[in-house]
Amino acid sequence: MGLPGMVLSAIAVAAGAIMYWAVSYQGTGFRLSTVGVILMIVGGFGFVVSAVVFGVSRGRVGGGRHSLDREVTDVNGRTSSIHEDSK
Repeated sequence: MGLPGMVLSAIAVAAGAIMYWAVSYQGTGFRLSTVGVILMIVGGFGFVVSAVVFGVSRGRVGGGRHSLDREVTDVNGRTSSIHEDSK
């Protein structure tokens, strides 16, 4: 979902609005205005869900994780490497 879902939902809302307000054709068995209302409702719901998914999946910038590599030399001249990960 996410951003592509938001775009698809906006297209569905626009198509539904066109079918509801701009088309005057009355078919036998169904109305295009009813289909337009359904498209607008489903598109609005899909837009909200996609926006929530998009917002949650983005996370913080930088991720909040730090990594530290260093080499330590003791008094006797021995060296050791230290790797630290922190959140």
